Amino acid sequence: MAKGKLKMLYLARIFMEETDEEHMLSLQQIAAKLAQLDISADRKTLYQDFEELRHFGLDIISEQVGHTTFYYLGARDFELPELKLLVDSVQSAKFITDKKSRELIRKLESLVSRHQAQQLHRQVLIAGRVKTMNESIYYNIDKLHGAINTDSQIRFQYYQWNVRKETVLRRDGAWYQVSPWALLWDDENYYLVAYDAADDKIKHYRVDKMLRIKLLDERRLGKERFKAFDTARYAKTLFGMFGGEESAVTLEGDASMVGVIIDRFGKDVPIVPVGEGRFEASVNVAVSTQFFGWIMGLGDGIRITGPTSVVRRMRKEVLRLNTQYPES
Repeated sequence: MAKGKLKMLYLARIFMEETDEEHMLSLQQIAAKLAQLDISADRKTLYQDFEELRHFGLDIISEQVGHTTFYYLGARDFELPELKLLVDSVQSAKFITDKKSRELIRKLESLVSRHQAQQLHRQVLIAGRVKTMNESIYYNIDKLHGAINTDSQIRFQYYQWNVRKETVLRRDGAWYQVSPWALLWDDENYYLVAYDAADDKIKHYRVDKMLRIKLLDERRLGKERFKAFDTARYAKTLFGMFGGEESAVTLEGDASMVGVIIDRFGKDVPIVPVGEGRFEASVNVAVSTQFFGWIMGLGDGIRITGPTSVVRRMRKEVLRLNTQYPES
């Protein structure tokens, strides 16, 4: 195909890659760039081309600077601040490998000019991120969405790490078979929320630790269970997505810690004043050692006051830690 017939495509690419509000091109500069591609263009035809591009939907803006008119691409599908947020999300997400992060970021950079892409590149120079080493997770997520959309059960194997930093299959390599219902992103990790018919329970699994996912011909089970399932509430009750028996727990704390409670459980959590500078909150949590660790991490600002069974478990955890770390 003659390059002249591709003129409009090349011209659109010049605007998308080379121009933005701070980097404009004159007619002469645009004609020179087309000439480098062996495409001739004069002033009159370029005016017509710009109008065609505007009619097509590109926001070609002209701006007079002195005696020269400059042109650039204005509005884009994504604004630079929006792309910075997306880049930060990709870079910080543990479930995306370093390699896949770089690939996605390069694609995001293509949505702005090469000049603005440098700003996105500077955004990603964040050291010390702990990323998953499971390169297949990107495609696992797609498979899981496919299973949910086709109402299919899945089977997979699940692994953990041993002390030699080797992956070891759980259950001696036995297959897990579940009905997938939702994907949840929590604590920078992706989790599958699924119904386990064998135990008649809703469970969750780290997607980056799932291997050899296969869609089955069997239809999903647990529809009624999942209808009554509140995904957002489920995520708030868990700490680091560690399970435990769910319980209504009463917390008492200093008024300065109210923000900590709202950040963790949301604004709907019941909070009432109890004396000057103190408050009481009732929260639903999966009671686990991770929950107790969270409470301990808040120091004397928060304490568990009920129910008695949870307070008793907290005391046992404190005693266990005291035994684990005796005075030398």
